[in-house]
Amino acid sequence: MNDVSSDRRNFPRAPIELKVEYRRLNTFFADYTRNISRGGTFIKTQKPLDIGTEFLFKLVIPTLDNPIVLRGKVQWIISVEQATPDEPAGMGIKFLYEYVTQMRDIENRVVRLMIDSLGKHLY
Repeated sequence: MNDVSSDRRNFPRAPIELKVEYRRLNTFFADYTRNISRGGTFIKTQKPLDIGTEFLFKLVIPTLDNPIVLRGKVQWIISVEQATPDEPAGMGIKFLYEYVTQMRDIENRVVRLMIDSLGKHLY
């Protein structure tokens, strides 16, 4: 695998499945997150972007009227050839922020998602 280890995470992740929308060249993709943390997410996809790619994506959350628009950077990938039932093909994304207030807002939203998904006591 390409730099895949459990030590790469700085924040706890919650298992969750949310729709993620983004563009690659002139093609629009709608994939799903596998899990999410305050620092990033894993996007399950058969066509991961290259490591180091920065891109904008929308995180579609059923409880919100509008998707959250985020900027991210591909930190690592699992190719289709490397994928297993426990680790599907996709890419690990680190959230990138322009402002500290944006970072805090996204972190607060992710914490709420994790509490809603896992419950306050487990989170």
